[in-house]
Amino acid sequence: MEKKLVVKICTGTLCYVMGGAELQVIDEYLPEDLLDKVDIKGAPCLEHCNNCDGPKAPFVEVGDKVIAEASVTKVVDAIKEALGGK
Repeated sequence: MEKKLVVKICTGTLCYVMGGAELQVIDEYLPEDLLDKVDIKGAPCLEHCNNCDGPKAPFVEVGDKVIAEASVTKVVDAIKEALGGK
């Protein structure tokens, strides 16, 4: 069985209100051929917002890559890149 790319979407309050709510349905924006290659999960907090001077919410982890100020476009592009295409 092929290992899937894990995508974790922060569902913590800050990320959720800063735009993470729309990310909960990211699978609706993925091309059909990528759906079976990713495992999309919600996470109560990814703990990337602890640094007040650092990147801003919402946060998504695509494999080992952290996406700050995540948007549907940024996340889909990161998934495509991680899977070797663009």
